[in-house]
Amino acid sequence: MCTDGHHHSHADGGESRPLRVPTGPMSRRTFAQAGGGLLLAAGGVGAVTGTALSSDAAPGRGASRTSRITRGTHLVHADLHNHTLMSDGDGDPALAFDSMRAAGLDVAALTDHATISDNVLGEVLAGLLPPEYKQLAGIHQGDWAQTKAYADAADTDGAFTAIRGFEWSEPLLGHVNVWFTEHYVDVLQAGVMQPLLDWLAREPGLVLDGAVLDGGADGLAGFNHPGREPGRFQEFHYDERMRDRIVSLEMFNRGDDYLFEGWADGKSSPLCACLNAGWRTGIAGVTDEHGTDWGFPEGKGRTGLWVTHHTRGGVKRAMKRRRFFATRTSGLRLDAIATPRRGKPVRMGGTLPMSKGLVKIRLDLARDRSWRGRRLNAQVLRPGPEAPEVVAVEEFTVGPVLDLRVKVDVEDGDWMLVRISDPDEPNASPGPDGHPCNDLGVAYTSPWWLEPQAG
Repeated sequence: MCTDGHHHSHADGGESRPLRVPTGPMSRRTFAQAGGGLLLAAGGVGAVTGTALSSDAAPGRGASRTSRITRGTHLVHADLHNHTLMSDGDGDPALAFDSMRAAGLDVAALTDHATISDNVLGEVLAGLLPPEYKQLAGIHQGDWAQTKAYADAADTDGAFTAIRGFEWSEPLLGHVNVWFTEHYVDVLQAGVMQPLLDWLAREPGLVLDGAVLDGGADGLAGFNHPGREPGRFQEFHYDERMRDRIVSLEMFNRGDDYLFEGWADGKSSPLCACLNAGWRTGIAGVTDEHGTDWGFPEGKGRTGLWVTHHTRGGVKRAMKRRRFFATRTSGLRLDAIATPRRGKPVRMGGTLPMSKGLVKIRLDLARDRSWRGRRLNAQVLRPGPEAPEVVAVEEFTVGPVLDLRVKVDVEDGDWMLVRISDPDEPNASPGPDGHPCNDLGVAYTSPWWLEPQAG
């Protein structure tokens, strides 16, 4: 188990092994035809804006996987959101896991859309209707079984973790990724979140009125590209039963930063809407890949997970503990602890047993030698009604461990996280005029939550 808050040193910026780079051409997503456009309602394909993040970056380079500020875990690089021809992607699912492992990822998931095919009709029509049907209907039971076979064949304890998942896809409310479940579920009722949340709460194999029901109580879930669809999960409809199992909020998806998604149209920050509603999600980055070059494009989102074991069980535990960060740079290392004035260090994703006072935040960020001395900002984000309040901005150069101090009060809201940004580049999706986060996002920690102690 991890023991947080202890210090040890090592040489920074060690490089990982070289990678096999595909020799064939790399493709990009082709736009959906016919019914497939329904899955992209209010969306569209965002341009990759990450070139300024790491203009000198190359696959296969990256920081050491060992933290300088905690012990007991090591870093693995993950992409938990990918598509194939089984729904609206371009690529053969048989090739996806090999591509992601070759690209240097340690953890990968296939999450094709689940929309309307979870029934006998879907199985029958799948072989009769043109390919556009898959764009609209998503996976059926045969696809679900095949995804398991691909993941099981690719999964190698200690080397590569391959996960089967699905993306519950309601075209107006939004999309939710689900991982680690034996079953999957389609959209059972348009326009509401509760049927999905009830399914996630139900134990698989439950018998009701003589019928055996499936369920998703064995899995974890996360909110995808929040705010791209106008309903925003019924404004992040909150169900306390699911607080511990809806574990992620995508802040980087493809090349886009979703912090201010919808702001130009009068919407609040999805980050504030989600966390202020009561959800306790970590912050994730994903490629949401729909092409055939899974894992390779630089500048797309990915997630760094701090695991005790490089296995499916170890990955699931790290996700449940929100022990992860979002970035758009391959090979980035980010670890973070927060220590109350009178208290023990708490890793990102944890709870601070306090109501108010001074907190010291310690950050360990590195990538490789080319990043040493690079000038970045660390921004401490706290709750705001429409946009996050930035209570501290610390300019730093990549190299030494960074310490910063902030005063917090639970009366102002119960969460806090750190955004790492490049002050010399603009955020392609800015928020309020003059907001400190209108610069380019490089990484996000998962939040900490303030929990006043009784008595």
